[in-house]
Amino acid sequence: MELSNRQEQIIEIVKENGPITGEKIADHLSLTRATLRPDLAILTMAGFLDARPRVGYFYTGKTGSELLTEKIKKYKVHEFQHVPVVVKENVSVYDAISTMFLEDVGTIFVIDEHSCITGVLSRKDLLRASIGQQDLSAVPVHIIMTRMPNITVCRKEDLLIEVANQLINKQIDGIPVVKDTEKGMEVVGRITKTTITKVFVELVTDDQV
Repeated sequence: MELSNRQEQIIEIVKENGPITGEKIADHLSLTRATLRPDLAILTMAGFLDARPRVGYFYTGKTGSELLTEKIKKYKVHEFQHVPVVVKENVSVYDAISTMFLEDVGTIFVIDEHSCITGVLSRKDLLRASIGQQDLSAVPVHIIMTRMPNITVCRKEDLLIEVANQLINKQIDGIPVVKDTEKGMEVVGRITKTTITKVFVELVTDDQV
């Protein structure tokens, strides 16, 4: 997060004099308390300062990068999941390739009649199936898909950073977000490498911490 000159001054004042009231900070800067209120709110919400009733503001001692790391570690899957791209088990490999191309995704989730996951199709799976003389429109995806228990899944309350680690460690492009039901694991979303990349880019470019 890029701070304004006045916000930097406020932090230095609190570092040297904290705990200190908003009125005294305003006096140091020869400004009114009302003028400083937005800056103090931003610095407090961002985590640079903490405030205690009837005590005042004090410096947390945390750097911008530390605050950024803390925020990232609190993100949960449901805050960033996207609509899943799915096909039924009896869909042909040809149709699955078309779906992957049209939806511009690297992973398709295969579901049963209850919308519960039964398999995963990656680009590699479809490429492997397309090599040879077989008629792709006659081969159902359940023949070539990766099946349980070899499918990595996550749930909406999982931490995003943990899902990111799974994507990296298992070298996969996407993970289905599932909800446990009596029929199985219903697919309700997806988290991909692109999702993770967008989160980190937006976090930095929007000056969020």
